[in-house]
This record gives sequence, C-alpha cells and structure tokens, in this order.
Amino acid sequence: MKNIKKIIEKLKNDEHYYGDFGKQYLSNSDIKTLLTNPLALGEQQAPRAAFLVGGYFHTAILEPDKLKKYRIIPSSTRNTKIYREMSGGELCLLQHEVDSLELMIDKVLANKICNDLIRSKNVDYEQPSVAKIHGKMWKGKADIINHDEKLIIDLKTTNDITKFSKSAWLYNYDSQAYIYNLLFGYEFVFIVVDKNTYQIGLFDCSPEFLERGKDKVERAVEQYSLFFETKGFDPDQYFINKTL
Repeated sequence: MKNIKKIIEKLKNDEHYYGDFGKQYLSNSDIKTLLTNPLALGEQQAPRAAFLVGGYFHTAILEPDKLKKYRIIPSSTRNTKIYREMSGGELCLLQHEVDSLELMIDKVLANKICNDLIRSKNVDYEQPSVAKIHGKMWKGKADIINHDEKLIIDLKTTNDITKFSKSAWLYNYDSQAYIYNLLFGYEFVFIVVDKNTYQIGLFDCSPEFLERGKDKVERAVEQYSLFFETKGFDPDQYFINKTL
C-alpha cells in the first residue's frame, strides 16, 4: 500500500505520468492501439490540433496557472505564412480557437450544477491512480474527483453533443469509465460542451455502457498477453480472420 502511494505521488508529475515511468502501466489511451494494431503500442503519436484544443480546455478549468505553456498565434488557419513563421514548426493554438474555448469555459462555469461539481471544496484535480485490472497494471488520471458527491468527473468537448453517445463508443470513453470506476471507486460522469452550439451535457454511465467498456478492456488485455507475453509468438504469422 505504501508503495502504491509513492507511485501515485510520482505520477502526479506529468513528466513521469507520460514518460518512461508511466509507460510501464497500461492506460485507456492504449485501448485503441491494442484492439487495432498491437505492435504500434508505445509508439509516439503525432500531435493533433484536437488534443491541443482539449488540453487547453482542461488546463483553463483545472490548472489555469499552467496556461502559459500554450502558444497562441493570430492566424485564421495553420496554413498561413504568419503561422509558419511564428510557430517554428510547432503545433500551436489559433486565436479564434482560444476565443471559442473561453466561451465554452464560461458556459460550463456559469452553469450552477456544473460549477458546483467542479468547484466544490472537497475535490481533487488531475488525480492519478494505479491498480491491477484483469491481471495487468493500469493507470489513469481523473480530471475531477468530487468526494462529497462520490463522483469522478471527466471534461469533454464535442463537435455535436446530440451524437455524444456515438463519440463515446468511437473514442473509448466506455472503457475509460470502466477503468476509472475501478481505479477510484466512484461513479463516473461526463461534463460535455458542444464546440459549435456551446450546449452543455451531463452524461452518466449505464450498466450497459460500463459492460461495453469492460469487454474492450478484456479484449485489449488478451491482445497484450498474446503479442507481448506469449513465448514463441511470431507477430508475422498473426492475421485477422473474420467472416463478412
């Protein structure tokens, strides 16, 4: 137990969480890779604008003192001369993206229910944890843990809030909810804001949603065991066999 506490304390540092120390644990971000192309596990992913936008949204609400790490360029797109000159090849936020994000953040925090969940006195932000799940060690970092309500709260942005249930399946939010339930011991809810309409949604998780997440985790563990722990396994002989 003491060792677990030391690990969790170390994982509070992003350099350790996302670096070599944290890579010894599986995480929900590995689910897609394990289910589609296990040999790509651990490969560095190219930065994407969507992740940068989502990161700013989280940081502005949970850790505003860290916003200075984001570079913002007054350009309409990432294809302009001014963007290329100012970015120096680095992926940067555009000013209009930040303007839109600030509106979204204001909308979320102006909503009393959301504000109470996020700004309650008895909350932890960006809280990591580790646990053995289906025989493997997993990590996760909760956006918000509200101890009064006994909730894990995850902040999401979406292009169409009316299709969030589909996005939740596509982007493996179901397996995230299942893993985090086990890591933190609380129920899991999403606070979602639409990037276009600024509508807000509060989505909880049905037993069916969590069961779907459990199935993904179990299949991911099977793939991990096959590709990385099976003695004599030759990945060149592996193929997908399905009936269409």
